[in-house]
Amino acid sequence: MKLVSWNVNGIRAAIGKGLAGYLAEAGADVYCLQEVRALPDQVDLRVPGYEIHWNPAEKKGYSGTMILSRVPLLGVDRGLGVAEHDREGRVTTAELDGAFLVNVYTPNAGRKLERLDYRTREWDPAFRRFVERLRERKPVVFCGDLNVAHREIDLANPARNRGNAGFTDEERATFGELLGAGFVDTFRAFCDEGGHYTWWSYFGRARERNAGWRIDYFCVSESLRPALRGAEIHPEVAGSDHCPISLEIDL
Repeated sequence: MKLVSWNVNGIRAAIGKGLAGYLAEAGADVYCLQEVRALPDQVDLRVPGYEIHWNPAEKKGYSGTMILSRVPLLGVDRGLGVAEHDREGRVTTAELDGAFLVNVYTPNAGRKLERLDYRTREWDPAFRRFVERLRERKPVVFCGDLNVAHREIDLANPARNRGNAGFTDEERATFGELLGAGFVDTFRAFCDEGGHYTWWSYFGRARERNAGWRIDYFCVSESLRPALRGAEIHPEVAGSDHCPISLEIDL
């Protein structure tokens, strides 16, 4: 099974940059999109053969997640089940035969770290509990923009960015706790080299210089490690300040 995750940074803008063609051609069984920033009635997106499941934010033009699937789903749920966390449309979960697939857009700590406490003391623990509860029923795959570069090799300029949003000690620690709860960072299961990034600033020709951050992930329950067949980053795909990532897995 091929899974693809992509923060599209506004689905209406992404459609204008060829999103529908990419979805039709990339050949994923399931796409997980983040930061769609639109309501269903604002978008004309048709991808033959795929069912589309939205979870928009209450606030217009903000956040939101979406799953497109061409394989049968046993069910689709939205949110963590906690009202204070679920107003921004940040989690959509699809139940597959062999696993739960959780599409997540983790809150950004903010340029001035104004949401750092919320992010690390409330959201991150709640999300960890959520995937741990799901795992009691069947294995879990979670993916999306997790808004953290875990290790120094996950961004081009770690010394310069230490303490900035996405590379604070607190965010790195809570992500480490999530992995430590029995989940595998699938890209690192295949590649332990730096220089592979999923997000680049629009400023300073960052993408051209590959001065980026790896903040988008596919993670799986440890029990699924033997089922992993490949994990890739696709920087050649334009249309957003993020690029798609993919996972090949036997489910």
